[in-house]
Amino acid sequence: MGIVKNIFGRIWALWGLITFLITFLIIFIPSMCSHLMDEVKGQQYFIAVSKIWMNVWLFLVGCPVTVTGKEYFKKGESYIVVFNHNALLDVPLSAPYVPGANKTIAKASFAKIPLFGAFYSRGSILVDRKNEKSRSKSFDAMKKVLAKGMHMCIYPEGARNRTTEPIKPFYDGAFRLATATKKDIIPCVITGTKKAMPIDKKFFLLPVKLKMQFLSPETSANKTVTELKEKVHSEMLKVYAGKV
Repeated sequence: MGIVKNIFGRIWALWGLITFLITFLIIFIPSMCSHLMDEVKGQQYFIAVSKIWMNVWLFLVGCPVTVTGKEYFKKGESYIVVFNHNALLDVPLSAPYVPGANKTIAKASFAKIPLFGAFYSRGSILVDRKNEKSRSKSFDAMKKVLAKGMHMCIYPEGARNRTTEPIKPFYDGAFRLATATKKDIIPCVITGTKKAMPIDKKFFLLPVKLKMQFLSPETSANKTVTELKEKVHSEMLKVYAGKV
């Protein structure tokens, strides 16, 4: 049974790659039309196109996503949205299902990929984590995104979770941003991607039902960075472990 599953997972990953590339090429030019609009409206349009793309692609690979908790996003407010990170699948999945215009903090190296890099850059604040100047510049850019009324999406674990822990300890960045801008944090727990794309298997994909659960906002008021970080981690861990 294990051999059959491994073979199927790699065949399905090939199907996933082919359909990903074909659907991406179809939406690429429409998505780039976002550059013809002002930044906020352009980003709203870009996210809308991205959501259509993901709805189609996730259907084709048998990974439908259920999203709950969107009611926590109040109209006219911008939030810092933090996600757990188990698989590469989290990256295209997360931002399109955040209500409203948003950008994601992302690795600058991915922007070098031909064609996809242009799409990737449109939806991101790019950062070279090894470069202090780049980190400082990206922090200022994220503050500007929030000030313009857009949400900022961050993976506070930093990289994919390769440990046995359900959710890795968080870095400070998202929580320093929250205290600096006095913005609330909306945590989002993603489940299913770890099973669909196991971290210990290369080029592997399974059809799995996915879920994104937005949690109630955590205020940054009267909290230190550490207190806020630990509170958000605790609430996300409870949901991930099925305790709430």
